[in-house]
Amino acid sequence: MAPDKDAGTPRVFLARHGQTEWTIDGRWTGSTADIPLTQFGESQISSSAGRLVGPGKLIEPEDLAAIFVSPMQRARKTYDMMFEPATREKLLGKVDFTADLVEWGYGDYEGLRTAEIKQLRGQRGLNAKDFDIFKHGCEGGESPEQVTERVDKLIIKIRELHAPNMHGENKACNVLLVAHGHILRAFTRRWLGYSIDFPLSAMLEPGGIGILSYQHHNIEEPAFLLGMALP
Repeated sequence: MAPDKDAGTPRVFLARHGQTEWTIDGRWTGSTADIPLTQFGESQISSSAGRLVGPGKLIEPEDLAAIFVSPMQRARKTYDMMFEPATREKLLGKVDFTADLVEWGYGDYEGLRTAEIKQLRGQRGLNAKDFDIFKHGCEGGESPEQVTERVDKLIIKIRELHAPNMHGENKACNVLLVAHGHILRAFTRRWLGYSIDFPLSAMLEPGGIGILSYQHHNIEEPAFLLGMALP
């Protein structure tokens, strides 16, 4: 079997936390509602981790140079469940529980469903029909510019880590992010060099794993892995 010529290119793994009660209800869960995973949400993480995380698997602990985790309990629990206790102990010095990955601050929209948000905006004379958080932000919460600022800070840190290792010079150069749906989609847009309101329709299911990397081993060509071969 021919070797994977891109295997040495640094990668960023995106891990979304598992299901919560508000996920089931379709309620927007931002930076103020710190609610736990459901039992099913925990099973989602166990299932994904069992298949994708561990020695010889997609997310190889020894290949991680840094792990950035939202400090919200649903993200912290997801991180804890992704790795065995002994592995977490070894990774401790690489983990940063950072506010840069807290979910988008929904402000007045916290706990509401999308239909309720549109109704509220209509009552306030704001664009309702075409509401898009990546364009309009949230009343009383964060604007797209504020979210852009914090994910860009994180991208700069990661690029500085990756730049000397574009050809696998240091095997341990991958990065893991454990966070939330909207903030990870915002991160993806900015990783690819698009404005945060770029119409990129992207999905990341609760408990899901996504992958970002680079084309041609080039730090100036960030990309997402649409598909990859597994040995």
